[in-house]
Amino acid sequence: MSTIIIQYQPEHHASFKQLNLEWLDHYNLTESHDLMILDDPEGTILNKGGYIWMAEADGRLVGSAGLMKEHEGVYEVVKMAVTSDYRGKGISRLLIEKCLDKAREMGAKKLTLFSNHQLQTAIGLYEKYGFRDVPVTDSPMETADVKMELIL
Repeated sequence: MSTIIIQYQPEHHASFKQLNLEWLDHYNLTESHDLMILDDPEGTILNKGGYIWMAEADGRLVGSAGLMKEHEGVYEVVKMAVTSDYRGKGISRLLIEKCLDKAREMGAKKLTLFSNHQLQTAIGLYEKYGFRDVPVTDSPMETADVKMELIL
């Protein structure tokens, strides 16, 4: 299986939404803030200086990740997802590395992310890449009980 990371295109919208709802619904974490982003990724992420990538494997879209601009030099890692039958194959690693490479290329100073304590595999991945726990502040989501940041 070879996986490629491609830039999000409008025709990816349905897959982007479905990939993220798969894990959000599984953990009972779907909130109105998530739906706002998933319903309008162009308006909430792309048109505000952010980026979204999709992972493609075996001719189908199997993952996503994005960078949402918080303010100058600070981006939030958002909507990281890999469909269940493609987990454990290194796809999330490719996605997080794409986010980190782009952040460094843009001269970002800090990356943040919000998560939930149930997502231990994801939290472990973030820790491997240098993200550290910080107090949960300014969370747009009620279920986000984990906040991490990486100083670049």
